[in-house]
Amino acid sequence: MNGTNKAFSDQELDRLLQVAVEAAAAAARELERWRASFSVREKGRADLVTDADHAAQEVIRRTLLTAFPQHRFLGEEDAVGLSPEQTRPTTNAPPTWVVDPLDGTSNYVHDVPAYCVSIGLWYADQGWLGVIHDPRLQEVFTAVRGRGAFCNGQPLRVSATPALRDSLLSTGFPADYRRQLRNLAAWQHLSAYAQTLRRTGSTALNLAYVAAGRHDGYWAFDNYAWDVLAGAILVLEAGGTVTTTSGQPFDPFQPDIVATNGHIHQELLQRLAELPPSPPAERP
Repeated sequence: MNGTNKAFSDQELDRLLQVAVEAAAAAARELERWRASFSVREKGRADLVTDADHAAQEVIRRTLLTAFPQHRFLGEEDAVGLSPEQTRPTTNAPPTWVVDPLDGTSNYVHDVPAYCVSIGLWYADQGWLGVIHDPRLQEVFTAVRGRGAFCNGQPLRVSATPALRDSLLSTGFPADYRRQLRNLAAWQHLSAYAQTLRRTGSTALNLAYVAAGRHDGYWAFDNYAWDVLAGAILVLEAGGTVTTTSGQPFDPFQPDIVATNGHIHQELLQRLAELPPSPPAERP
């Protein structure tokens, strides 16, 4: 993201980032503490929630709102049953922390080391910073609007892959089988054009990896703001491009997203536009 930071002073941005990093680290410690002993229950088919989710979210909430008591907090576990648009803060709302305390819950449940804590800050209809903390690889991705993106303090840059045929793409699927059908069609279609595809189970890490140049692009049709806000800020600050699947400006409170290194963006949008509408279907 480019442009002058007008909503916050440099000192305020420094403090916001510091506290967000501290909150993410505290939540990551909580996840690792619970990892061997959590209980699991279903909040929807194949959509697992754990005691660790709630414990990590409360640590983040407490850390952020103790430091910034006038701010608002939007966590995944607070918004069950709402559409992405229904979670949008009003234009004149206070700064709002948009938090996924455990992105990659199924991986976490099965001890697959691909999950993270994701924290973004939204204010005046703009994203201001993002922090993604991977407790297993001990990688902390950070970005502040206009200041670039980093992993453990080292600058990030998107890949230079020039064409879709040479690219590694990633995506994510919703838990509800009926809502997966469109993306299953996209997976099949894009398999003919990309070098390889990945489904890692963590949207936030997928976006962080686009920012780091490990993945060349990411697409999905069913996200919430807590899935994508922090990661999209990382991609933009690392020199990438983020839009909706129709090519409109990125909006974390809309469900669809395409994030790339920029070079392959138009071709990926074109291939996604070739998809026919998916008919509704019941799970067999």
